[in-house]
Amino acid sequence: MFKLKENKTTVSKEIVAGLTTFFAMAYIIVVNPGILSATGMEWGAVFLATIIASVIGTLVMGLVANVPYAQAPGMGLNAFFTYTVVLGLGFTWQQALSMVFICGVINILITVTKLRKYIIKSIPRSLQLAIGGGIGIFVAYIGILNVKFVTLGDVPAIATMNNNTIYLFLIGLALMIILNVLKVKGAILISIIATTIIGIPMGVTVTSPDATISFGEACRALPSTFGAIFTSEGLPSLFTDASKLPMVLITIFSFSVSDTFDTIGTFIGTGRKSGIFSDEDERTMETSAGFKSKMDKALFADATATSIGAIFGTSNTTTFVESSAGIEAGGRTGLTSVVVAACFIASAFLARFVSAIPYAATAPALIMVGIMMLSAFKDIEWNSLEEAIPAFFAGIFMALCYSISYGIAMGFITYCLVKICRGKAKDIHPILWVSTALFILNFVLLAVL
Repeated sequence: MFKLKENKTTVSKEIVAGLTTFFAMAYIIVVNPGILSATGMEWGAVFLATIIASVIGTLVMGLVANVPYAQAPGMGLNAFFTYTVVLGLGFTWQQALSMVFICGVINILITVTKLRKYIIKSIPRSLQLAIGGGIGIFVAYIGILNVKFVTLGDVPAIATMNNNTIYLFLIGLALMIILNVLKVKGAILISIIATTIIGIPMGVTVTSPDATISFGEACRALPSTFGAIFTSEGLPSLFTDASKLPMVLITIFSFSVSDTFDTIGTFIGTGRKSGIFSDEDERTMETSAGFKSKMDKALFADATATSIGAIFGTSNTTTFVESSAGIEAGGRTGLTSVVVAACFIASAFLARFVSAIPYAATAPALIMVGIMMLSAFKDIEWNSLEEAIPAFFAGIFMALCYSISYGIAMGFITYCLVKICRGKAKDIHPILWVSTALFILNFVLLAVL
């Protein structure tokens, strides 16, 4: 079913990869409801909605597209949902969920019409390489910030090494480096588990106080968010106040741009180097009338997950960049995704155990994955400013802005600028022109917000 031999992998490799991806992204199970509950949504309902959306999205990715990607409510998008849309602009959480649902429908439409596929094909090779290396920097940066190893005050600086979280992180990082240099099988997963265990006597591996809610309590809370978008407080209320309509459209547009390009960046950054999305797959994309290629199916799986998540009660569900941890561990097929989905199902009953995995254990894994992904930079012609300038902005700004889509935006904008200055505007693909214009429009609209 998963064509393991064809993809040069084994059941054991896929299981290890699935566990690695899950442990790298398990924090979302308690972090997402912690963020969204600030809007007035019930913690238990969002907790269960997060798991359900992740399971459905990840299973579709694995069983339909046969690729090793996991889906869950995206970090950054959930913060935008809570702090900008609800607490900042004054929309209710039901209205915010409704906008996320519409965003998902839009993504389904642009995927069915293959617009997202054509966007990917319009991106020049140098920028694709920069996006791959940039995601490596971004993933490593996520790990560093998660444990506050670098503090972001008026002057960014390395943290004062005077607490057990930092000590455990350094132990885990040393272990991660040693196991990978020695080429120990399952090095990333072994390191995460070992560091988590070491953190118990150090008082770092502890359960989240919010994760004490039982599965039964979460089930009883779920009806408060499930289907809320279809009530009078949801979709119908978005269009009753004409004065708010421009803001509604701007917000949906912002959700869609971020969601679309986050996914595109993740697929480009991880799929090319690993061979998951091959040149042959791209040729199939060009000639197929339906969803026959892996990329087509993966894009469709990602598009449907956002609307499904909104129905259950969570912000944009997207392809997690932490999937790169499982891919680096050897995951190549949908079996990896099925394992991740199974872990999410188990986490509904084992929330206390899952919440105990500290950032100090997963941060070294993200840093190691980032290091491995930086190899994409080596094929960029850095001695040519025509390639180097867009590549720099696309690769570096992902981490600096903490956003894959903003990194891509800066790469697109500077690419067009360089080509215009060189008198090569005709080399810019029409879709790249449109995408760049949409990014600029998005920045203008966000400034208005």
